[in-house]
Amino acid sequence: MESLNQDALFLWLVSDHSPRFERQGQVFERYQESANPAGVSRLRVIYQDTLAQAGISAWIAQLSQSDVIGISHIERQVGLHCIELALVNLPSQAQLAAFPKSLAELHVINFDLPRLNHPGLLVMDMDSTAIQIECIDELAAMAGVGERVAAITELAMQGELDFEQSLRQRVAQLKGADASIITTLCDNLPLMPGLESMLLELKSHDWRLVVASGGFTPFVGHLKQLLSLDAAFANELVITDGKLAGEVTGKVVDAQFKADVVERCSEQWGIPKGQSVAIGDGANDIPMVMAADFGIAFHAKPKLAAAADANIRHLDLRVLPYLLQI
Repeated sequence: MESLNQDALFLWLVSDHSPRFERQGQVFERYQESANPAGVSRLRVIYQDTLAQAGISAWIAQLSQSDVIGISHIERQVGLHCIELALVNLPSQAQLAAFPKSLAELHVINFDLPRLNHPGLLVMDMDSTAIQIECIDELAAMAGVGERVAAITELAMQGELDFEQSLRQRVAQLKGADASIITTLCDNLPLMPGLESMLLELKSHDWRLVVASGGFTPFVGHLKQLLSLDAAFANELVITDGKLAGEVTGKVVDAQFKADVVERCSEQWGIPKGQSVAIGDGANDIPMVMAADFGIAFHAKPKLAAAADANIRHLDLRVLPYLLQI
């Protein structure tokens, strides 16, 4: 039944093995992802289901007949769909703006992507990236100081406040709270949609997986065990007599620390040049995504979005494997 709803272009691409397809003067030549044409611009279109195909196909029909020289069906094992267009010229800014963003992700590929099927490294932020919440905000809400802490968190994520300063200010608000709130939150961490599928895909290709967080060790430790990650880094809260002391101990995991994790882990595991990836959502992730060979912003604040190599704006973390190359 699904094929009855598919657009003719997509139906040919997925179900027909013929090398060419012609529609209203546009001629599409099929190519394999592993043999993408050289010296052309590429667009990757990632979408959730076949309901998006008609809108995407209509947008492709508006491109110049002479620009589209190839098309490829990109397959991953995460439950989304992807096609890649090879073009002589990139669409204009007006054409890019007209892309149906509510239906799909559009990514311009203008440099060599990391290889999915070669060993690599992924370093992830935790709060609002690997999980759906900001742990310190949740702890603060449980401790009755939620509004005060959330306001500081937002300033830090926007890059308006020094991270270490903001961290210590927020943790100080937790002084005297019962440490049991940590266990309660660990037991209820909401994973970001698509996280587990994305990690399974990377693991199947021998990637190393790391969390580097400005949050706290109980939560990254929980994720490390739950998701079989290779390493996890975060800040350590001071607990005295079963109460939070309102302090952190040891070296603060700030923006530079997270960037150093990319370099240290790449060296430790012998990750080849071009194969390190980092993903985050806040301004304090900028050094980390810039330290990686390929930096991804996920539903990100504006400063990080401007600094990253790629932006996942609408769909979930399952997009990430489609931003790598086979």
